[in-house]
Amino acid sequence: MSAALLIAWRELRAQLRSPFGYIVAAALLLIDGLLFQGWALAGAKLSAEVLHQFFYVASGTTMVACILLSMRLLAEERQTGTLVLLNTAPLRDRDIVLGKFLSAFLFVVLLTALTAYMPALIFVNGKVSVGHIFVGYIGLVLLAAAATAIGLFGSALASTQVLAAIIGAAMLVTMLVLWLVAIVTDPPIKGFLASLALHNERQEPFMMGRLELDNVVYYVAVTYCFLLASIKTLEARRWR
Repeated sequence: MSAALLIAWRELRAQLRSPFGYIVAAALLLIDGLLFQGWALAGAKLSAEVLHQFFYVASGTTMVACILLSMRLLAEERQTGTLVLLNTAPLRDRDIVLGKFLSAFLFVVLLTALTAYMPALIFVNGKVSVGHIFVGYIGLVLLAAAATAIGLFGSALASTQVLAAIIGAAMLVTMLVLWLVAIVTDPPIKGFLASLALHNERQEPFMMGRLELDNVVYYVAVTYCFLLASIKTLEARRWR
């Protein structure tokens, strides 16, 4: 685990030194701010409704940021030839994947924390539960973990960063639109597909301020499965 933390620290410092990281951060905060001001706060709404719409907007920008930040994690190493150095170092594939994942995930968590002033503005003219805000951010963090793991798997499969972004985005969108497929199917497949969708029914309780254990378990399971897939992909490529 110490090796994974060292990799995570190195990658996180690289993110903080990279102009790309700051571009993603600025774009995320700008878009969140504009949509919060122009859509969530527009019109006469209840404070809880404003908060719900804020988390809805933030969940979309968070997923995009996760794909952009994770696309380079392994694909860049392979593209520049430095992945060979990692493979020949006394590091397990598990340490490499976990370290890369933690660096991108912690960066996204930092960006998410920077948006906290937006729901705080609701207190100027309204009133909302602090617990609602806290649960909403738990949902964003869990969603970020799952989206980052999906993006990392795309990066493990791809040979270039652009291809990694395309693969990661394709898998993410597929998991997002499963609820649309569920609409046109019959039970019990309908319920099964709806429960697999990454957002819709899974993120809605968090946006409403309800912390439900099954949704937490779902996001942890998705994160674990894609991290495991990334580890197995690295192991398979090592022996080619």
